[in-house]
Amino acid sequence: MNLPAETSTFVGRDAELSEVGRLLTESSLVTLAGLGGVGKTRLAFRAAELYAKVHLEPVRVAELAAERNGDLLAHAVSAALGLPEQAARPQGEVLAAHLADHRLLIVLDTVEHLIGPARTLVGQVLAAAPGVRFLVTSRQPLGHPAEQVFRVRPLAETEALILFAERAAAVVPGFASTEEVARLCRRMEGLPLAIELAARRLRTMTPEELADRLDDRFALLSGHPGRTGRQAALRTSVGWSHELCTPEERLLWARLSVFAGSFETEGAAYVCGDDRLPNVPGTLAKLADKSVVCSVGDRFHMLDTVRDYGREWLRELGEEEHMMLRHRDHYVALARRAEADWCGPNQATWSDWARSEMSNLRLALDRSIASPIGLDLVGRLWFVWYCLGHAREGRYYLDRALERNTSDSPERTRALWSAAFVAFAQGDHDQMAIRLTQAREAALAQEDPAAIGHACAGAAGLALFQGDFDAVRLLAEEAIDHLDRVGGRYVARLSAMSLLALALIGRGDPAEAIPVLERQRAACEALGEEWARSMGDQIRAAAELGRGDTVTADRYARTSLRAVWRLGDVMGSAMAVERLAACAVAMGDATRAARLLGVGERLWAEFGPTHFAPPGFVESRGRTDRSTRRVLGERDYLEAYSQGRRLPLDGGVGYALGGLPNSAAMRWNQPADECR
Repeated sequence: MNLPAETSTFVGRDAELSEVGRLLTESSLVTLAGLGGVGKTRLAFRAAELYAKVHLEPVRVAELAAERNGDLLAHAVSAALGLPEQAARPQGEVLAAHLADHRLLIVLDTVEHLIGPARTLVGQVLAAAPGVRFLVTSRQPLGHPAEQVFRVRPLAETEALILFAERAAAVVPGFASTEEVARLCRRMEGLPLAIELAARRLRTMTPEELADRLDDRFALLSGHPGRTGRQAALRTSVGWSHELCTPEERLLWARLSVFAGSFETEGAAYVCGDDRLPNVPGTLAKLADKSVVCSVGDRFHMLDTVRDYGREWLRELGEEEHMMLRHRDHYVALARRAEADWCGPNQATWSDWARSEMSNLRLALDRSIASPIGLDLVGRLWFVWYCLGHAREGRYYLDRALERNTSDSPERTRALWSAAFVAFAQGDHDQMAIRLTQAREAALAQEDPAAIGHACAGAAGLALFQGDFDAVRLLAEEAIDHLDRVGGRYVARLSAMSLLALALIGRGDPAEAIPVLERQRAACEALGEEWARSMGDQIRAAAELGRGDTVTADRYARTSLRAVWRLGDVMGSAMAVERLAACAVAMGDATRAARLLGVGERLWAEFGPTHFAPPGFVESRGRTDRSTRRVLGERDYLEAYSQGRRLPLDGGVGYALGGLPNSAAMRWNQPADECR
């Protein structure tokens, strides 16, 4: 259950919780609809928590306020569910297939800007997964036939008073309600967000002063066309909080509205800081203290209503376009740093950065995809698309950037070989061949040895899948030669060494592959690099199996699995798990082998068909499967296999790494640095 922790008490709503609980029991899709600030999200989270306790089913939350691209909605929901995105099929299909045999409640929070895509995705999942239920928060219903709509109303007067008193007591110890407080809450129309913002003002004003100030604010808004009392109450409360901020705080509030989702202090300082805002960290802390921004760990975010208000002021200031460009430039600069640093000891840090900043990276791409700087950004993020399991999303952006930027340039060449790598991850060898040809021709014309090296490394991978081991050797050696010529740190160089080893194994020479893999591992360790090393370790496991050393093979496969799972590479994880299955049956633990084959199948189901694996891998899996069935018999094999297949992804990988207490493989669960 990934429900956010509550940072304050939940007040009232007993009748609403009961009714939402009833609807969730009876319907597969319940939408909580209502005005912004009315408390839909808090009600949904509390209702989901109660539902999970009663029905003993897991809950997953996808917070979608920051996702502006409907084409990527399935990716955002998959990420919230912990489902890797590295798949060749459309992500909606992947998500529906993944959930087909699950029972859980999915909360889609804030989807009013994605109504059409959300309706389509929910319908797709419900058609395939009868055990899944959705609880949606939105300012309007989805319009799906299965939908039950619950209109969230403002708090009753008694509940509004209790909420104000509780929040006020946190600001002014010993606070007691008065008639002026009741008048204040009535003015706020029972809207929780408005009440919470008002309560914060008690640090500097009395309830009487608050009520009088609000009366003045309402007078200013009276007669505004199309604005109801509750809409006016919310806007008044937010606007009033805005008035009570200092000029610097108001300016930062407006500028922060360009961020999608959450952001760090460093990003806020770069995007928003100038001579008018010289101390962004200090001003940001003051906004957090006033509840204009919320903090979770070292990251900040703004509620939608607050962000929208800030964006209005940013437009009024005439700074919207400038701040959007600052936001884009910040993420382009970070992407350049990340790419330059990826082949080194900070891969895990950059992996975490990419996951935390995906909403902002998507926003920067959406704003710039038709421009050369957008082409540069999407190419610089090749490691996110290829190594971190965002292949389909990467292809979405790469294809659009290449369509809109047709002039030859180093940035376009990088995007071309990046697109080839992404097609490789998806198993689309025809598209890979097209992109590689384009990349190689462009790189040769530009006399760019690094780009030529990347194109050669990609071509070596394609040749491997075509079974042309001599071509693999020639292309991999050419890639290494070109990349050595320019120096620097390149994952493609390390991958080319792995491809050389795979070609030797494919030719039936596993012993000859060992020295190549030892050199590859030494090169990775010298750089502090993990992703390419994990690939080399997985291949080393295959080589050791080929020459009969199952203990060493098991150790390398585990070492590989730890790294690739940490970095989000599903295909690499599936291959490592199935190497461990081969080791288990060879060491006499056929039950563990069958379970691991089930875990591996589950991983492949998330990634795509196993024919995307290198030649020889499918054959090796077949041998493991036949050996395991022969030892266990069909009935026991299917039982153990099903046990592994039913494990959640994290649980299956945990089992592969740790095993059961009676597993013969337990003793070889060595840490990564023991593989020498």
